[in-house]
Amino acid sequence: MSTGVEADIALDAAVVLTLGMNRVLGGTAGLAGRGAEVLAALAAERAEARSAALAEAETYERALREVVERNARIAALAGTREKVHAENAVALPSPLVLADQAPDELTDWCAATDAALDESERRLSEHLAAQVSARVFTAPAEGLRADIGQGASPSPLHAEHRAERSAAGPAEARKKLERVLARLLPDAPEDERRAVADAAALLTGVGTAEEAETAITEVRLRIQEANRRTEEQRAEDRRRAQEREAAEQAEAERRYVLGSITSAFEEMGYEVDAGFETLTADDGAVVLTKGAWPDHSVKMRVDDASQVRAAMVRERPAESEDDRRVDAEREREWCDAFEAARARLAGAGIRSGVTWRLDPGVRELPVSPGARQTGARSGRREHRREREK
Repeated sequence: MSTGVEADIALDAAVVLTLGMNRVLGGTAGLAGRGAEVLAALAAERAEARSAALAEAETYERALREVVERNARIAALAGTREKVHAENAVALPSPLVLADQAPDELTDWCAATDAALDESERRLSEHLAAQVSARVFTAPAEGLRADIGQGASPSPLHAEHRAERSAAGPAEARKKLERVLARLLPDAPEDERRAVADAAALLTGVGTAEEAETAITEVRLRIQEANRRTEEQRAEDRRRAQEREAAEQAEAERRYVLGSITSAFEEMGYEVDAGFETLTADDGAVVLTKGAWPDHSVKMRVDDASQVRAAMVRERPAESEDDRRVDAEREREWCDAFEAARARLAGAGIRSGVTWRLDPGVRELPVSPGARQTGARSGRREHRREREK
């Protein structure tokens, strides 16, 4: 912008915490109460009282996020349980519905839930291992030979133990296979589980203990590879979740700044013609007008809740010295209003530092590219009246 002011914005920690809790709680009644408590810390006159309030809010916010993570893990394991058809075989803890629990209640629930989730994950892995093992060991008789694990053919002197060895070989191999299979992470993708099952099926074609060990080693290697890729996918999912979290937090902060700016200037008699509700479509730009300003307006832009830029413009070209005198008066009025708005915003936890300013009358005001939409102004005025009811 060719004339006006630029200021960097920084949100108070209390505001950031409140917005984070708002999103976690999803706008529930508990949110309003907790958010009000945190924002009240802004008005605390004693530094120690404010510090204590913020510390308590930080503890609560961390506990909330821990609960959200556990609830997400419960949902993920429930999906895995359904995929491996273990609904009746593996129990899962119920997710916690966030209400008005104290931070220590949330922390205690997380600790108890962690142990239950670890047990559920272990049982899911065992269930999956038993499924694969059952498919392998119900193969045709010409597959897994009865003397697996016994080495050479039995001597006639031990014929009476042939049946025992016949049963012991496959049983021992099956137990070993299931122990190895139980290491497979239950949320491994379907193609990875299939690759492990294919390796396990190699046991149906072996005839010696050495061949069986080779097959099980192949199963072990494929499980290691499957787990590695599963861990990579988990890490990628966490990264994406963090990116979504950061984007949602940034959007919440931007909307908070825009809403606070709207309120500040409306309280001082300005009309926000474009309306902050459509900032995404309007690329962050709004127009401030005033009833006593038939020829002037202020174009304002807020970038990512980190910077605000504003400049006064004319609705028609200046034609006389009197027009330019009025321009300077309007600019001074606007500069005073901007400083007053900064003070109001500070009370809402939005600190700002001016990084660039052009004094009134230094440069001729630019002319707005389009005529002011009086219909939009009246529409905005009606919207404001409705909001204040």
